[in-house]
Amino acid sequence: MSATDPGAVPRTSPAGAAPGPTRRTVLVAGAAGAAGAGALPVGAVAPARAATPDPAPVLAPYASYWFPHSLPPGEPGPGIVWRSLSAWSPEADPDLAHNAATVPLAPRFTPVPPHPGARAGQARIASLVSFGPTAGNPSQGSATADSYALTHWAYIDELVFWGGSAGEGVVLAPNAPVTDAAHRNGVRVLGNVFLPPVPYGGDLRWTHELVRRDALGRFPAAEQLVRVALAHGFDGWFVNAETDGGDGALASRMREFLRALRAAGEPHGLRITWYDAMNTTGRVGWQGALNALNQEFFEDRAGKVADTLFVDFRWTGSTLASSGALADRLGRSRHELWAAVDVESNGRHSRVQWDAIVPRDRDHVVSYGFYRPEWTRNHLTDRSPGAFHRSDDLFWTGESLDPSKPAPASDWRAPATVVADRSTVTGPPFACSFNTGHGLRWYEDGEVRGDAPWSHLALQDRLPGRRWVVDTAGERPSVTLDFADAWRGGSSLLVAGRPGAPVAVGLHATRLPLTRTTVAELVHRTEAGPVVVEFGVATREPAAPGDPIPYTWLRAASPSGGRGWRTTRVPLGSPAGATAYALAVRITGRGNEPVSWRLGALSVRDTALPRHPAPPTNLEPAATARRGDSVELRLTWHRAAGPVRHYELHRVLPDGTRRFLGGTCAAALYVPSVPRAGRERAARFELRSVGETYATSAPARTELSW
Repeated sequence: MSATDPGAVPRTSPAGAAPGPTRRTVLVAGAAGAAGAGALPVGAVAPARAATPDPAPVLAPYASYWFPHSLPPGEPGPGIVWRSLSAWSPEADPDLAHNAATVPLAPRFTPVPPHPGARAGQARIASLVSFGPTAGNPSQGSATADSYALTHWAYIDELVFWGGSAGEGVVLAPNAPVTDAAHRNGVRVLGNVFLPPVPYGGDLRWTHELVRRDALGRFPAAEQLVRVALAHGFDGWFVNAETDGGDGALASRMREFLRALRAAGEPHGLRITWYDAMNTTGRVGWQGALNALNQEFFEDRAGKVADTLFVDFRWTGSTLASSGALADRLGRSRHELWAAVDVESNGRHSRVQWDAIVPRDRDHVVSYGFYRPEWTRNHLTDRSPGAFHRSDDLFWTGESLDPSKPAPASDWRAPATVVADRSTVTGPPFACSFNTGHGLRWYEDGEVRGDAPWSHLALQDRLPGRRWVVDTAGERPSVTLDFADAWRGGSSLLVAGRPGAPVAVGLHATRLPLTRTTVAELVHRTEAGPVVVEFGVATREPAAPGDPIPYTWLRAASPSGGRGWRTTRVPLGSPAGATAYALAVRITGRGNEPVSWRLGALSVRDTALPRHPAPPTNLEPAATARRGDSVELRLTWHRAAGPVRHYELHRVLPDGTRRFLGGTCAAALYVPSVPRAGRERAARFELRSVGETYATSAPARTELSW
């Protein structure tokens, strides 16, 4: 993945070696002085080194990153902390409570595709995403709506938390919001081991330290990487060895290291993806193929070494064809090979030989992997949430913005036109407030509870995978995730236009068992109308890809002149054994009048009323830093008994008003600033558990005296 021009900004080093803006500086307790330029003796503990500390302590937690053992010469740049993986332990990690994901990996199913071109059981998609710089990537979201709030999880099989640089650290663990959001949608997340090219600061000693054996023949770094993944809650490692200068012996040790890493991680469900760089000579030679020079990092005579192989950008139609054939001969799936597709610079305008990977007239050759699809945000001048999602929808769904009606001949082969979508909506209770994980404000029950922009991907809902399948005999209206108003979170579903005919909008693909007591609940509002609202349930799947979904339509609401939010309950009573395979809404306006209708929340449950979760306990400040009349703090608590979707923290002002401060799936939350309200004696906080259908618990409370 290295750039060919040594003076260019390397694709492999998204943060670069140069420091970014001033960020946290934390000195690990007990750290020694600066390390020398050479490798440390085997068994020695490399100290952490940070830039000169800020005048006041900064409590903000960030995603974790390390060097394998020894640290670079010199001093780190501002805001960068150099740490040794060999010295790390979960017990001594002050940020682990904020970085550990807690949402388990959800099982997925594949519904009948919405059109014949989207194939199940063939090509899959990996996505290599840089969500932020290596150093200074916030652990729990931030006070901005300008973020890569990925929502098209339905098409992704594996996500790599891309990053690392010689100036910051070369082993990078995903932060919790990314993993929690991915797991909720059934997507595995991998950390990144990036041994950079020599022109970009790569040092072969880091490769030697990574694959070093101890006196008992074990690989300490492999055991550490498994400990890191288990403690942080993600699913394995992307290993990218691009530091040149090795030999055959080093290549053999690397293969043995991969075997040890896989053996230690496999009982826990961890996976390895190997990047096509180092080959069996020990030198870096990108093959653009699976062949004799890199096969042993994928499969050797003893069996599987890596779970998947990321094939370098140098592939051609013939090298991918031969790669697939070799995988077949090895007894491996050819779809365990990811053909790299570089979209960092040009996004959906990139020139790609699609027929070499996913031809339309025959079986898919291999799978493919996007390198840096966050182009959909990064290239924008207007980086508002609405503009970002319009860009992202074009990338993943295509120009038609309807997965059931893909755009005819287009140079960009959008994932929705190639790969069958998947879903995790397999049982009640289920709810969606169409929250994308960022917003301009925070809403609760249709009221603004936080008036500042925010982002936190772990608070994202399970959104409809197909955006948007629209059926109407009239003019197609606009169907968007809109940020001007919401029932809960930061966004809602808005249908607006002058269709002149009923409009059916497909929502979630499901496998929801129905009983006589199952109910659906819609929270919605009409902004231009009036409209008739119907709720669609399909108890059968389409007979073939592209066939219409056989919905049964149930009246949900009659025309109304009111413009406020209303809640409508729709009984779905059904004989035992029935299953809901898909959910939808249909709205009908009057004549050719304009329609504007907003869906704030949808839930399905087996009880007439939602169940409230148990409250958290022992809420208390774990650390504080005063700055005049404001305070920065970390809060911790004991998790609630029973299932909880996430936790939400509010501040209670002297007049009794509650203001949203943040949410998390963890049992710890960082709050960057709480200003004193007038002359109040203490800042008061309330923490609530939030259930799957957004019912909240009684609060846990604490105060912080001024």
